[in-house]
Amino acid sequence: MKVCVPSAGPGGLDDRVGEHFGRVPTFTVFDTETETAEVLANTSEHMGGSGMPGEHLIQAGVDVVLCSGMGGRALAMLDEHGVEVCTGASGTVREAIEAWKGGRLGRGDACNRHLFHDHGH
Repeated sequence: MKVCVPSAGPGGLDDRVGEHFGRVPTFTVFDTETETAEVLANTSEHMGGSGMPGEHLIQAGVDVVLCSGMGGRALAMLDEHGVEVCTGASGTVREAIEAWKGGRLGRGDACNRHLFHDHGH
């Protein structure tokens, strides 16, 4: 299973959980079978590239996203493709994964501060 955590930089499991799902510089993807982590650059349109962050994660084969919070559009896109979203992640990527394994993260609900924010440009 591939577990993705929006991260604040290229530090992998020891980096901090990114605050804003779509605008983080990197996504750390942890493979629970091989116990390895891969850091993916955020190349979405939010960061000057193309496509939405959720599309990139779907293409990368991510099964679960652990994040601080997420806007409604991203949540709907991931949910539509069978990607589980858990909110309330904080600390390091490693700590977020441990919280998820321990059942301490919430099921994905749209982040209140993003509900009425238009992420389109």
